[in-house]
Amino acid sequence: MSFYHQPYIRSVSLKREDLPSLHSYPFNIPSIRYLKDLSLHPNVTFIVGENGMGKSTLLEAIAMAIGFNPEGGSLNFTFSTYDSYSNLDQYMKVVRGIDRPQDGFFLRAESFYNVATNIEEMDRDPLTAPKVIDSFGGKSLHEQSHGEAFFSTFMNRFRGKGLYILDEPEAALSPLRQLSMLSRIHELVNDHSQFIIATHSPILMAYPSSNLIQLTDNGLSEANLEDTSHYQIMKQFFEDRERMLFHLLKVEE
Repeated sequence: MSFYHQPYIRSVSLKREDLPSLHSYPFNIPSIRYLKDLSLHPNVTFIVGENGMGKSTLLEAIAMAIGFNPEGGSLNFTFSTYDSYSNLDQYMKVVRGIDRPQDGFFLRAESFYNVATNIEEMDRDPLTAPKVIDSFGGKSLHEQSHGEAFFSTFMNRFRGKGLYILDEPEAALSPLRQLSMLSRIHELVNDHSQFIIATHSPILMAYPSSNLIQLTDNGLSEANLEDTSHYQIMKQFFEDRERMLFHLLKVEE
């Protein structure tokens, strides 16, 4: 379905000999504690798991170790509105491929507002030409709904031949938009792009040319879509909705 190209990032691992303690945050999170050598798919690597398993923490650390702003944006975004991120990136070893990406972006739902604000601040500089917003579709991201702005960024700003890190992109998108995102991911993969995506969305996880890494209390392991709780719960809900709702909503007499 998709051809394979050389990955920009081959693997990530922990510099275990430098760790201060396995009993302090974030090293006490099982998925971080047991991280040894995580190989990344040249096309798409999905990082999945329940809340609290360390998906965003791990993704943020990978992004920062590569050189991205912890709040998101391209490599030249250097703003900071808060310092709530961990120092995990300082203990990450990133093994790069031979090729270097020509584009890159760290897109995370929770701090996307801050990225949009920073774009407007950069565009107030009269020396900035062309305007930064032009590469995001030309319309102020603050003048669109969160979902529209998020989707516009993905559709317009991602140019191909790039390394793209996405943190729960489905948070702002309808199922239809998620399907459109799948199509765009495929276009970009076929234009020599590599994705690392933390997600809860079974729709996105269904992309075929990918690896799915599941985070649990036991650490990290490769999984199939059908093995994830996300898929199983959704499947069970739609196949036997009335029974599940009965048990969820019943009131004890």
